[in-house]
Amino acid sequence: MQAREWVNLVRVAAVALGMANASLAAAQESSAGENEAGGAPRTEYILAVSWQPGFCETRPDRKECVDQTARRFDATHFSLHGLWPLKKSYCGVEAELKVRDRKGDWLDLPEVAVQDETAKRLLVAMPGVKSGLDRHQWLRNGTCHTANAEDYFALQLRLLDEINSSAVRTLFAEQIGKELDEKQIKQAFDQSFGAGTGERVRMRCQSVNGRSVITGLTIGLSGELSGKAELAELIQAAGPTEFKCGKGIAAAAGRG
Repeated sequence: MQAREWVNLVRVAAVALGMANASLAAAQESSAGENEAGGAPRTEYILAVSWQPGFCETRPDRKECVDQTARRFDATHFSLHGLWPLKKSYCGVEAELKVRDRKGDWLDLPEVAVQDETAKRLLVAMPGVKSGLDRHQWLRNGTCHTANAEDYFALQLRLLDEINSSAVRTLFAEQIGKELDEKQIKQAFDQSFGAGTGERVRMRCQSVNGRSVITGLTIGLSGELSGKAELAELIQAAGPTEFKCGKGIAAAAGRG
């Protein structure tokens, strides 16, 4: 394959990934709107975490996937995908940067301005940094949350730590290579974050060689994110949503 054809394929894949993220947000936003109309709690934000081994089965050629091993942090822990507010994007971002972001050439976007320690943590917790995912998330979503990237990513790292310290992460790590279903995952959320929090979660799956592989979770949140609110409180304040993927395999690293 010629170099130009390969570049075009990478760009198409990145754009498709961005469209998929938008679809996930729109779907969960739709559920939140219905809840608001009925007087129930309303979801204000979506926290998306990846089960990276499953994601990498679907996109084995991505920079963050080609060197994945069973020893890496993301082989047994959830990875950070992003945090976005519903109904808002690209707040105060100039048109030229929007166009560049939507093309999917995320590594051509400006680097995010975070402290050295935060940058080091993101390399581990957010493997997609290798493909510029942090730059994309900041422009599209972070600019609608806070004035600086440090606060945006520090918040997400704190929330991710809570997920990875929970029964949800333990469930996935102990069942690697096996199938998990909606009931198991909701029970793990309820155990760690309180009764009913499993109803605020949606699971993402994709078919790979006839297998339904879990690629991640999206979690509804509501409340003041700039404070020190715990994840349990933020999930409980959100509206319920449809789980969508009823069951899938918690893939092992390196299969892709």
